[in-house]
Amino acid sequence: MSKVIKYMPEIEDDEQVFVASLMKDMTEEQAAQFAHVYRTRRRDPTTTMLLALLGLIVVAGIHRFYLGQVGMGLLYLFTGGLCMIGTIVDLFNYKSLTFEYNKKQALEVASLVRGAFPSSPPPSELPA
Repeated sequence: MSKVIKYMPEIEDDEQVFVASLMKDMTEEQAAQFAHVYRTRRRDPTTTMLLALLGLIVVAGIHRFYLGQVGMGLLYLFTGGLCMIGTIVDLFNYKSLTFEYNKKQALEVASLVRGAFPSSPPPSELPA
């Protein structure tokens, strides 16, 4: 948990626990790179909520586009947020919608970082 607090103090709740489980076996270099890349890819739950609120007034579905759900975004756009019911439900579930998006991004970034920055040197570089 200390790596998460050190490198990403802005995340909280379930996301913090999930990211801590991903970072526990990372080296300091891997953790720093993970934090840098993940910070650029993650979405803020507050922004998701504000976009959903904006969808009630202006254009339904923009919060779904923000979360990379293009198909749902188009469905909400053409149906008026499923007659506003879907948008209202999303206002109550904005944290879980954002967490699911962030979880996918965290897994992808962790995989990239572990591949790009191996935790131990390759066998060919070990001293004999």
